[in-house]
Amino acid sequence: MLKFKKTSSVPMAGKEPTVPEGLWIKCDACGELLYKEDVKQNHYKCYKCGKYFRISTRKRLRLVMDKGSYEKWDEGIGNRDPLHYPEYQEKIESLQERLRIDEAATCVKGTIHGEPAVVCVCDGRFLMGSMGYVVGEKITRAVERATEERLPVIIFTCSGGARMQEGIVSLMQMAKTSAALKRHSEAGLFYISVLTDPTTGGVTASFAMLGDIILAEPGALVGFAGPRVIEQTIRQKLPEGFQRAEFLLEHGLIDNIVERENLKETLAKLIVMHRQVDPKEALIPNRRKYSVPCAAEEEKSSQGDAYTENTSGKKRFSRADSGKRKEKVLPWERVQRARAQDRPGALDYIQEIFSDFTELHGDRHFADDGAVVGGIGYLDGCPVTVIGQQKGKTTKENITRNFGMPSPEGYRKALRLMGQAEKFRRPIICFVDTPGAFCGMEAEERGQGEAIARNLFEMSDLTVPVLSIVIGEGGSGGALALAVGNEVWMMENATYTILSPEGFASIMWKDAGRAPEAAEWMRVTAGDLKDLGIIEKIIPEPQPANPQNVGKIAGMMQEEIRRFLHMYLPMDGQQLAEQRYQRFRSM
Repeated sequence: MLKFKKTSSVPMAGKEPTVPEGLWIKCDACGELLYKEDVKQNHYKCYKCGKYFRISTRKRLRLVMDKGSYEKWDEGIGNRDPLHYPEYQEKIESLQERLRIDEAATCVKGTIHGEPAVVCVCDGRFLMGSMGYVVGEKITRAVERATEERLPVIIFTCSGGARMQEGIVSLMQMAKTSAALKRHSEAGLFYISVLTDPTTGGVTASFAMLGDIILAEPGALVGFAGPRVIEQTIRQKLPEGFQRAEFLLEHGLIDNIVERENLKETLAKLIVMHRQVDPKEALIPNRRKYSVPCAAEEEKSSQGDAYTENTSGKKRFSRADSGKRKEKVLPWERVQRARAQDRPGALDYIQEIFSDFTELHGDRHFADDGAVVGGIGYLDGCPVTVIGQQKGKTTKENITRNFGMPSPEGYRKALRLMGQAEKFRRPIICFVDTPGAFCGMEAEERGQGEAIARNLFEMSDLTVPVLSIVIGEGGSGGALALAVGNEVWMMENATYTILSPEGFASIMWKDAGRAPEAAEWMRVTAGDLKDLGIIEKIIPEPQPANPQNVGKIAGMMQEEIRRFLHMYLPMDGQQLAEQRYQRFRSM
């Protein structure tokens, strides 16, 4: 809440002049006296320490809505005062008169950079933004009407939780608002939750944490039980920054933290990305003559394999000699190339192939696993969900990325993003590059096997196109958990294995030193796996992939992805799931 001092002493030529009321405010975080107009221009945050001030409903709407675009909904709903709590009604009326809002939530319909949306704003000045009957009813009605009008919903949360003066009736608003959001979601509509300081109690345990995308302002306090409650009830010492937005991002509970000055732009961008557009129609205007040779043709020329039709009508390579061949590369050399430190990773290809990529974070349960990256990007105007396993380039990055070995929360993050893709009818592109799933004790404690199994289970039945590309190491079930696709491709120097050659040699011959020999027996290369019918396509590497040629390889890959989408987007959901089922059923 903004607190204004009536007077302030400012040293000036030995005098202490009186400062006009309302010109200055004090930052509660750093104690600095701040010029109010400068704070306003700085989006209501301290220009000394960066602390965010809590802002009123009117200021919030002015920051995110197009000027003059919004109309208020459902004003004047009467409070029922179920407990007949002493002086409760008088307090409500006093706040209404002083704050010029009718309750702790205001719901409007308007536009954000021209994009229509329903926006609800919780105001912490009104009984700490607590949720009683009127707040629950206004939000529920707004969501119901948004569902009828097929509009996205954005809710700015700021609340101390359920309203004590209304007892159990307040508690019921948690279920009511959640049920309305479930219907909105089932209708395939988009909901963004924006967490501001503070968001606690029953609001956190209902509509605040149900967004398709959950954003937070920097430093916002968010939790079910606030720090004071925890400390006073169970005497537990809390870590620095506990329950702040940054803590939530690290623990996988939110998608992103967004600075206030970037919030309007971010909201509009997300609305556009989730606008209900048929992906098939998005690609058709961008259909163009392919300027880059088909990867299959590149394969034929680079590997010297004959390009033939098999009995099922699918194009395949045979080992018949078709002329000049490249020098033979041993399987163990392919393994070493796949593991090369400078080999481009998932993010390199994502940035080259897709435009306007927005990364999303967290599994909503435990953590944000750096070994798995994912988000939404565009290919020729078609929104696409992109997921990849990511290694690091430096020691610090490898620690953050866990050397590309996902933990359970990484697979659960991937599955969460796939679920979003299913809801919003977006195709899914996966980049596979992992030596294997992380096998540490903590991963076992959090259910590594179940997380991988759940991905296989759910991916098998997705009703949107799924393409998986092995770009480096495809290690065991840790790779397969992102490779239940309608098609699976490999780069020429990638590998895809039941386990590492070292592990195979240890198990079969009790000698990890025989890994090069194991690589021969295991048939780990792209050519071997194409012969076995495990993959459909090989992306050629005229030279082993490196930072200098990543753009050229990505260009070939992009053309092939276009062909994939043009082939699979016209299929309905049942056809896609059945094709994927039969693909693996035949193996």
